[in-house]
Amino acid sequence: MATWERFEREAAELAALVRERFEAAETHIVATLRRDGSPRVSGSEVDFQGPDLSFGSMLNAVKARDLQRDGRCAIHAHPAKDGDAKVAGVAVEVTGEDKAAYTTGSEPPGGFHAFRLDLHEAVFTKVEGDELVVRLWRPGQPVRTFRRR
Repeated sequence: MATWERFEREAAELAALVRERFEAAETHIVATLRRDGSPRVSGSEVDFQGPDLSFGSMLNAVKARDLQRDGRCAIHAHPAKDGDAKVAGVAVEVTGEDKAAYTTGSEPPGGFHAFRLDLHEAVFTKVEGDELVVRLWRPGQPVRTFRRR
């Protein structure tokens, strides 16, 4: 499993850029898979708990049910002029005693679902001069950079 901590170890500079984008805004967009395989996008907040990138959901929300059925997802940080960040992987629900470590105090009343992301890739995209520069990390691989005019 690739934690956020592993991403920071393997690609510290890129991880810092991606984290900065996520911390610059309160809400982001998470894409999940509906039962029929079509995409669903929902708002979500993210947090960096211990070694993980984590996020939550209101109790029994369709986003949570999607993730319980099929954890594959992507999270797009709120866009900004200074770059665009996305992460993708598999959401793993945190339950039982472990869930307490993922509680921030801002959860909705009536209970909540907590998820951590098993990170499969992170992407940071930015316009530099007349080029679109895409930086991609996948676990165990060096950061790859693509430039497009």
